[in-house]
Amino acid sequence: MQTTWKGTISFGLVSIPVHLYSATQEHDVPLHQVHAKDGGRVRMKRYCEREEKEVPYAEIAKGYESPDGRTVTLSDEDLADLPLPSKKVIDVLAFVDEGEIDPLMFSKAYYVGVADKAAAKPYALLRDALTDSGQIAVTKIALRTRESPAVLRVHDNTLVLQTCIWPDEVRPAAGIAPEEGVTVRPQELKMARSLMDTLSEDFDLSQLHDDYQQALQQVITARLEGVEIPHEEEAGEAPDNVIDLMEALRSSLKQAKGGPKGGRGPAGAAEAEPEAEPEEEPAPRKRAPAKKTAAKKTSEAKTPAKGSATKTASAAKKTTSRKSAAPRKAS
Repeated sequence: MQTTWKGTISFGLVSIPVHLYSATQEHDVPLHQVHAKDGGRVRMKRYCEREEKEVPYAEIAKGYESPDGRTVTLSDEDLADLPLPSKKVIDVLAFVDEGEIDPLMFSKAYYVGVADKAAAKPYALLRDALTDSGQIAVTKIALRTRESPAVLRVHDNTLVLQTCIWPDEVRPAAGIAPEEGVTVRPQELKMARSLMDTLSEDFDLSQLHDDYQQALQQVITARLEGVEIPHEEEAGEAPDNVIDLMEALRSSLKQAKGGPKGGRGPAGAAEAEPEAEPEEEPAPRKRAPAKKTAAKKTSEAKTPAKGSATKTASAAKKTTSRKSAAPRKAS
């Protein structure tokens, strides 16, 4: 790798000579400007307004125009000799938990390597201390024409310097999120968490690829070969107004588990219905007035049925007749 910066990490009284190497690279398809009419290359020329002629790159310097119109010219030597402590030193200012630095502030990452063999032990000491504590080191560094805050952290057993923007360069988020009160039901939150868990199963970030660059390369290849440019089928427009949020969540969960439109779920998972979620509890119903069934039964118990009463009266009459027919004793 090509060295980006050379200097020293200052860790208390410990100094670690290091080199920085760019940790990332982008795979963009190189495009340049051409004349749309004939494809001729369009080039930008460095033109001096005062002399009205093109000037070579070697005569280019940086300048600043003051509010009153005056211009100050700064040469490369002026910028290189700035009285800046962080120009060649990465000074460790503090150690904080990683969660204390908002990822919104992170910028570019650099691998940190030792400049010589003597720096190996203090390098390993700082790396292991960060690993054991679970913390990151807050520093400052001057790269090219800009001083930036930065953090030192460990990645794959290697120190990484991550430059940051200054706190006052983060724009406030006021007025972006919905301001009116929005109530999320527990059932909706539970369904959303279930969808999150399903989408996270067997996820591998390394399997993601740049669809835009791939499609652009296909168009370029088609133009070079003189064949028809491939066209992707237009996807249906996403609904702009979700009426039934719970139903949308259920459909999303089913699709993520391998529904009709496919998903990352295992084969056969499409037939498995998502776990039913409890609906919102209905309002308690008003009890209907009690029927008079109990009273009717009580009345029936007190008043025997007509047939039963007739049989009882007939039996009593026969008993009386028998008693009347019995012989009387002689007096």
